[in-house]
Amino acid sequence: MEKIVIEKAICYIKEFFSNEYSGHDYWHSYRVYKLASRIAEEEHADLLIVQLAALLHDADDRKISPNTHEKKGNAISFMKQNGVEDQIISEVVKIIEEVSYAGEDSVVPQSIEGKCVQDADRLDAMGAIGIARAFAYGGNHNRVMHDPDIKPNLYMTKEEYQNHLSTTINHFYEKLFRLNGMMNTSAAKKIAVHRDQAMHQYIDEFLLEWEGER
Repeated sequence: MEKIVIEKAICYIKEFFSNEYSGHDYWHSYRVYKLASRIAEEEHADLLIVQLAALLHDADDRKISPNTHEKKGNAISFMKQNGVEDQIISEVVKIIEEVSYAGEDSVVPQSIEGKCVQDADRLDAMGAIGIARAFAYGGNHNRVMHDPDIKPNLYMTKEEYQNHLSTTINHFYEKLFRLNGMMNTSAAKKIAVHRDQAMHQYIDEFLLEWEGER
């Protein structure tokens, strides 16, 4: 039963995100699912809850599905249609509500399952994949790649972060470089170190090339 539900969830998000090109696509959710599963096994978390939350965490994303965002309508509908128990649905929805980065208002999930999913989601915003996703999102939303005259805003509330118009390079300072210190689990902390280093090396190189020094 559990394996079938997960297989259906994978098919569901593959179809759901078929026309999404901002970096919040099917492959993002699938990578989060794989990473969260890996972390959950090390942390002895409930695998079904972790996998469902990881796969469905962006199905009601504010930027993609604003009409269902508040009540998590897409995720709940999928789980009810596929016979997921009410208690599991409740726990999955709770994780989805807690997982997103929200500037200074970001929360630490209450459950170990939530911590696993949040860590996996944040890890996918880091490293080589994170760099690629940042520029994909920036291009998709008509963001300037870099403007030295626009300084990063390092300490934003949730509302400020969600409405903030910035550059892609500033996004590294405003969010991505902060993620290494925000991991919840020991398993994720090990992975984050290398990914954080890769991002810093890239930005160092980018800025040198921008100034014509490399």
